[in-house]
Amino acid sequence: MDFSSKLLEKAVEEMSQLPGIGKRTALRLVLHLLKQPEEQTLHLSKALIDLKTEVNFCKNCHNVSDHTICEICANANRDKAIVCVVEDVRDVMAIENTSQYKGVYHVLGGKISPMDGIGPSQLNIESLVQKVRAKEVDEIIFALSSTMEGDTTNFYIYRQIEGEGVVTSTIARGIGVGDELEYADEVTLGRSILHRIPFENSLKNS
Repeated sequence: MDFSSKLLEKAVEEMSQLPGIGKRTALRLVLHLLKQPEEQTLHLSKALIDLKTEVNFCKNCHNVSDHTICEICANANRDKAIVCVVEDVRDVMAIENTSQYKGVYHVLGGKISPMDGIGPSQLNIESLVQKVRAKEVDEIIFALSSTMEGDTTNFYIYRQIEGEGVVTSTIARGIGVGDELEYADEVTLGRSILHRIPFENSLKNS
């Protein structure tokens, strides 16, 4: 792709680093921004800079937050003894959209994937184990995507907390095997949360 401007080329190159954005899409987006009033582009730039420099991660659940404690953890109406374990903030948003879950979350920040060089120590697993050992949790709901990496992560955590007296369950397999949680429709996801099953049962069926 030939560019008449080095500045344009650089902007396209940076935009194309985003997931799912190829060079042609990046060029279309950059040209769109170029046509917009300068103030609008500056607002976008500031929003991105603020996101990177000022966003916090909840010290309780590792969810993205404007404050030290996220709104979900700070909500007195949420059941703090039920913890739903998810991969990232997109899964929190997906489950919250169902309006079926009244507990809190624990965001791992990924899944165990040896092929990608991601091990347990690189995820927010130890803080979850500590919550369980401190008797702060009655039930752990495993809500990772039903992929090999997701199941491996579920099993690893299960072994870490086995024998601690906490109930472990996994969302019902209304979510298709191999599907990513964020793409599930709200009705299916909501039913999966409501009809969760003991984690041990999922081991027998796998």
